[in-house]
Amino acid sequence: MILAGLRKLSLLDFPGKTCCTVFTLGCNFRCPFCHNGSLVVDLDNSPRVSEEDFFAYLIQRKKLLEGVCVTGGEPLIHPDIECFLQKIKDLGYLVKLDTNGSFPDKLKNLIKKDLCDFVAMDIKASKDGYLRAIGLSDFDYLKIERSIDILLKGNVPYEFRTTVVKEIHSDDDFKTLAQRIKGAPRYTLQSFVNSDDVINKKLNPCTQEEIERFASYFRGNVGEIVIK
Repeated sequence: MILAGLRKLSLLDFPGKTCCTVFTLGCNFRCPFCHNGSLVVDLDNSPRVSEEDFFAYLIQRKKLLEGVCVTGGEPLIHPDIECFLQKIKDLGYLVKLDTNGSFPDKLKNLIKKDLCDFVAMDIKASKDGYLRAIGLSDFDYLKIERSIDILLKGNVPYEFRTTVVKEIHSDDDFKTLAQRIKGAPRYTLQSFVNSDDVINKKLNPCTQEEIERFASYFRGNVGEIVIK
């Protein structure tokens, strides 16, 4: 695994658990609002954390941490992700996986092998706006549909989430998504935050009023609605 960072303690990244968060390098998307842009477009200059140092830290903190959040970038682009998660599990840690949902077969396999204890899947937009949201000219949206359906089966605890951006999202996006993920236990709307590490620095957040309106479409469709 190519690791690009380690947040040694987090009380927020893994719902209900004390965890550390490890960042994998690289992604197959180019979301203009990505807040970890350097892990996506500036690979040569991104920092590195060796697997040896990472696992040494986990061994050292076994009695203090409950879990590990594996995020990116996109962790599932790495061919050795299964082995990496297995090593974490073998140390007795719970694993939370953050993913963009573009690798449904890998996701299904990891769930089947009990290598994920929680999955957070980013749904970037509704189908019509997906290419704009992921910064690509072509993508097979059916992969997102398949990943949504895999999680909706409920074989692993999960949440869906969307980073809300004024130039990308509309009411129609969230009305459509509310129906598509009906029955999900949790949906998070995360307000876009501009920073030096964002890919497109000309984007803007929605207002709190707009985000609360978007959230209202999910009432009665999902269990818990979280606004960040």
